[in-house]
Amino acid sequence: MNEVFDTRQVRRAFSRSAQGYEAAAALQREVESRLLESLDYLEDRQPQIVVDLGCGPGRASAAMRKRWPKARVLALDLALPMLREAKKQGGWWRSFDRVCADARALPLADASVDVLFSNLCVQWIEDLPTLFAEFRRVLKPGARLLVSSFGPETLIELRAAFARADSAPHVSPFASIAQFGDAMVQAGFRDPVLDRDLFVPGYPDLAALMRELRALGATNALRTRRHTLTGRARFAAAASAYEAERRSDGLLPATWEVLYAQAWAPPPGAPIRIGGYEVTAVPLDRIPIRRR
Repeated sequence: MNEVFDTRQVRRAFSRSAQGYEAAAALQREVESRLLESLDYLEDRQPQIVVDLGCGPGRASAAMRKRWPKARVLALDLALPMLREAKKQGGWWRSFDRVCADARALPLADASVDVLFSNLCVQWIEDLPTLFAEFRRVLKPGARLLVSSFGPETLIELRAAFARADSAPHVSPFASIAQFGDAMVQAGFRDPVLDRDLFVPGYPDLAALMRELRALGATNALRTRRHTLTGRARFAAAASAYEAERRSDGLLPATWEVLYAQAWAPPPGAPIRIGGYEVTAVPLDRIPIRRR
């Protein structure tokens, strides 16, 4: 299968942005805060193993360690420099483990995780059915999954402006809320709840928006991206096209669509839907053997 995203480019971009990420990540912190509020629905449950997937600088890892002081919190990220930044969030009273890992192949045992939390990470993975199947594999039956991602309306103004200046894509495509729901159902997750927010901050010019995107590591990670620098003429043409979007407050809008997905892991043997058919996995020790 031809992959949409270049995983090495994603890793490079977030590695480069690690030290300045926290200062630029106001939106990411707001989304993280809203996702953390969803943990209140766990009521008095005391998880043993909690995973913060795509942990970035580790704010959510530290918050969950503080919330559940007896739990083991695993902070996972594709970019090793991000994990070095995450270490700064720890301390003897809220320490957590840091693991460099790819979300598509988690280095975790089957049915070992009580809470899997992932804030604005999974938008860089196009194969959602396989991703959610991997989430199901590592979650205990009845465990909680909480995920946020960017949706397809993210940076629609920037996408349109560059489309008028250049035939090469400049903005990554992100999955829709319907695709998220389908992937969760296919993987067998129970009681899925999906929601969305639209954030539309303003910027004085295109250059300011592009600087923020670089600081966040949110650069073009498409395999089909142009591998040379955007020339002055193309950038000027995009900036000119973007001017049509300038608001009454004098700023250029940049839409960020955020999707939220929550669900419970199914019991053992619950079917996974593949190609429209239900496929059930039954542990070998549960298959009766007739002896003659």
